Amino acid sequence: MITPVILCGGSGTRLWPLSRKSFPKQFVPLIGDKSLLQMTLERVAGFRMPPLIVAAEDHRFMVADALQAVQLSGEVILEPVARNTAAAMALAALHAANLDRDLLLFCPADHHIPDVDAFAKTIEHGVAAASSGAIVTFGVLPSFPSTAYGYIQQGEVKGDGSYRVERFIEKPDAEKARQLLLAGNTLWNAGIFLCRASVLIAAMERHAPDILNACRDAMAKVASETTPGGQIFVRPDAHAFSGCRSQSIDYAVMESHDRVAVVPFAGLWSDVGSWNAVADLTVPGTNGNRIQGQGLTHRSSNTFIHAPYRPVVALGTEDLLVIDTLDAVLVVHRDCAEHVKDVVAQLEQAQYTQAVIHRKVARPWGWYDSLDVGERFQVKRIGVKPGASLSLQKHHHRAEHWVVVKGTAEVTRGTETFLLTENQSTYIPIGETHRLKNPGKVELEIIEIQSGSYLGEDDIVRFEDTYGRHK
Repeated sequence: MITPVILCGGSGTRLWPLSRKSFPKQFVPLIGDKSLLQMTLERVAGFRMPPLIVAAEDHRFMVADALQAVQLSGEVILEPVARNTAAAMALAALHAANLDRDLLLFCPADHHIPDVDAFAKTIEHGVAAASSGAIVTFGVLPSFPSTAYGYIQQGEVKGDGSYRVERFIEKPDAEKARQLLLAGNTLWNAGIFLCRASVLIAAMERHAPDILNACRDAMAKVASETTPGGQIFVRPDAHAFSGCRSQSIDYAVMESHDRVAVVPFAGLWSDVGSWNAVADLTVPGTNGNRIQGQGLTHRSSNTFIHAPYRPVVALGTEDLLVIDTLDAVLVVHRDCAEHVKDVVAQLEQAQYTQAVIHRKVARPWGWYDSLDVGERFQVKRIGVKPGASLSLQKHHHRAEHWVVVKGTAEVTRGTETFLLTENQSTYIPIGETHRLKNPGKVELEIIEIQSGSYLGEDDIVRFEDTYGRHK
């Protein structure tokens, strides 16, 4: 049986401002109302084994939400720091070996593969080679000379139906990409692998023993937590893992290993790695313009507009990508889409919070949206999931006014607990212990007005917390 392993640790900075470190692209509903992680989980559900997911500690509840949305259970290995795909795959292989699961399918969480049946059949074509001890990768038949992807040069066909890998090729320039496409024996590197856990561990012992040993040390001191919702979080030791070298699996193992096979995939595939890739998922209209949301073009061509919140107009533009969010706007020429991450680095250096955090912030209990901020006040819109509650807490420097605009709120204030319904309100004085809970079956929404000398998120003293956050 194949156990899917979902690699969910990317930051997705090339899709800024929609994707940010605090809420990267695998969690963003980029296609319809589903996130790429949800679609990946649906794609691997047919293998009938609970998935293993490797994700960042800060994203654990977003992963849990995605699992709940597709009605799957699975264990989530939480990386205390990001150390690239070699370490992530090593953690998963070591944990899978302890669970007596040997045949592993490693899939990135942020790829789009619409033909689920074709994907499953292609994976099955690699089972024989993987079972016999090869590391099988899956290459996509290229449809155009892309400079955004690495390539795999395939050799002769083997008896098990896979092909020998001649070499891995780095992302080429435009001319080299055209030559690779014309050669006819190259595939896009999709970063999907099928192998036995024991085979990957042995390969890393040979090619990247320092990474494997750091992961072994981290997993030797692993801690597990089962949440009230039944989700299992597996935490490697942070000190041991933080000393691990950061390297991709391609560099660490694949380019040196002598038993790597490739199986071609002929279906549609995208790594959704840039705004060009996102634009290409939208059906073009007049003059090649592509519109998501409230975009409008006039005398424009080959222009993409992402505008979910308000009208965005492009007049007389050509080959532009326009992405509008609540707190940041990106306008980029199609030829420069791969350089968005460089701009994000500049924004981080200049200490713009928009580089890493959205105005609307996900929380394990729901979300909050910062509507307005001024001297000594802040206004937030807060949503609480049915049955969820915030921590029992107090603030040293701010008071809060709450107005219920949807649903029912259970409010703890000091020694009293009471209910508020729509259009009712309450006041939380500075220093008062309080808690907000949603006892209902629909989402609770309130407007919160904060006032005081300091309004930072770190002015919270937690006394009780369902989500394991520090006091």
